[in-house]
Amino acid sequence: QEALVNTLVYDAVSKFDGSISAEHGVGSLKVDKLEKHKSPVALELMRAVKRSLDPAGTLNPGRVVRI
Repeated sequence: QEALVNTLVYDAVSKFDGSISAEHGVGSLKVDKLEKHKSPVALELMRAVKRSLDPAGTLNPGRVVRI
């Protein structure tokens, strides 16, 4: 049932241009939903910031921003 509830909530959030995360960030539970709820431009901006601050990819590798 959790998957169904999450789908309903995320679809409603997306319909109203809301955010799937707030003060606690995306976290590992929502990382797979990020591409559906963020624009390609926003995703590339996140990747660019990640690459500039962590060029070796050692900080939380593969967690939120997958480069």
